[in-house]
Amino acid sequence: MTTNEASMPFIRTLASSDRRVRTKALESLRTFISAPATSSQLQPLELLKLWKGLYYSLWMCDRPIPQQNLCAELAGLIDVLPDEAVGPWLAAFWETIGREWTSIDVLRLEKFMLLVRRVLGVSLSWVCSTLPETGEKEGGKKSKETKRKNQKGCDRIDILLENLANWPLETEDNLSRVPVGLRLHVLDIWVDEAEKLGLADVEKTGEAGHQFLDRLGLLVEAQTRSTCKPVRARAKESLADDRLPWNADGTGDGEVGKSVKNGSGDKDSWDGFDD
Repeated sequence: MTTNEASMPFIRTLASSDRRVRTKALESLRTFISAPATSSQLQPLELLKLWKGLYYSLWMCDRPIPQQNLCAELAGLIDVLPDEAVGPWLAAFWETIGREWTSIDVLRLEKFMLLVRRVLGVSLSWVCSTLPETGEKEGGKKSKETKRKNQKGCDRIDILLENLANWPLETEDNLSRVPVGLRLHVLDIWVDEAEKLGLADVEKTGEAGHQFLDRLGLLVEAQTRSTCKPVRARAKESLADDRLPWNADGTGDGEVGKSVKNGSGDKDSWDGFDD
């Protein structure tokens, strides 16, 4: 049996003008989705209703410190979800923020930009928490627990990259699905969030982390072929960041590094007239 709005009365109170009412509603929501049997049965429409309530909860929140705390709390809801519910949960977030992005006034834009940063950061952390440690791949027979963790890490990588490819870094260049401003913001922050987690440090995250970063970089590289010039420029700029391993030693090894080095997908260059 699926849930319905009647079983989620806190949706409306999430947008209350009373901070105490909003706080209580958020606590109820956290309890509600932390039950695997509940969160796994939530349908896309129900998830969109939840994120609409959360969106307006932040909309109603004033003052910088409470806004920062709320952004962290909203992003952190991913941590109470079972793995199978994370993909749909994030998809509902990106669909909601993409739908509302162009209607956010300039006075409120900063807090929603922070929310996007926090959600992206927590999403990457969700993957990194199950990446194999550097020493796990060296010598000896892997234990069942290590194999289980490795498989869980691979599954999380696939879930997150599929989610990013469908939404903030979608490759079909559907600017009505993901507005230009939202794309640019994600392109601005993804290297920052990856660096915070040590993904740019191969010695820290190991081969698994390096491969994850490469696959993430390929999604960004796809943005260099966008029909939107600012998106192309921002994607190339982020891929050329000195903090990324394919730029650190100047060799440009790997598929992403070669793309950056060769300037593939550059629609802004001119090669002369066709014969």
